[in-house]
Amino acid sequence: MIEFHQVTKKYTQNVTALSDITLSVGKGELVFLAGPSGAGKSTLLKLIAAMERPSEGSVVVSGHDISRIKTSGLPYLRRNLGLIFQQQRLLADRSVLANVMLPLIVCGASRPDAERRARAALDKVGLLDMASSGPLTLSGGEQQRVAIARAIVNRPQIILADEPTANLDRAAANKVLDALKAFHSVGVTCLISTHDEQFLDTATRVIYLDHGRIIESWRRTATQEPA
Repeated sequence: MIEFHQVTKKYTQNVTALSDITLSVGKGELVFLAGPSGAGKSTLLKLIAAMERPSEGSVVVSGHDISRIKTSGLPYLRRNLGLIFQQQRLLADRSVLANVMLPLIVCGASRPDAERRARAALDKVGLLDMASSGPLTLSGGEQQRVAIARAIVNRPQIILADEPTANLDRAAANKVLDALKAFHSVGVTCLISTHDEQFLDTATRVIYLDHGRIIESWRRTATQEPA
């Protein structure tokens, strides 16, 4: 699904966010990107979403070379991506349901179909009963789960989550992580960046970054116990 080959990303001559990154992520994998703030996790996710382009090397997503995709082709690439960031960017003047419907409306779905699918997405994250509420009446953890529902309503093949549990208490963070794992369990490829070591205890694959480089990468086999 995702291939990085000797990728370097420079923002200026003196600022290098990623250096010589080579990795691959297969269909249906759940991968945690770990490391301190400034390690390059967010930049790596932005390259996959074509929000940034590599300075050197190649990034291939679902068979498409990010460097060669024209601006006009980006919406088609991103329809297969569910993007979740720390800042949910929910629209305060619309209901929770309307926020989740928005990606479908933009893509041309009818309102009845968009509402049906948005309600199903909210149900999957446990917030169907909040559909008519305003986003600002929800807790931070609930807002993040709405953002997850919005990200998956288009049934993406890949979910990219950048520090989705930052600034949440443990209980709320666990619910967010459980929601993401539920989508992985039905075959969605998930990449989740985090600096929270507790989430790595049961991870099956972790890639550690520091100063823009991969310093460690491992998979846990089915017979291995969590660390």
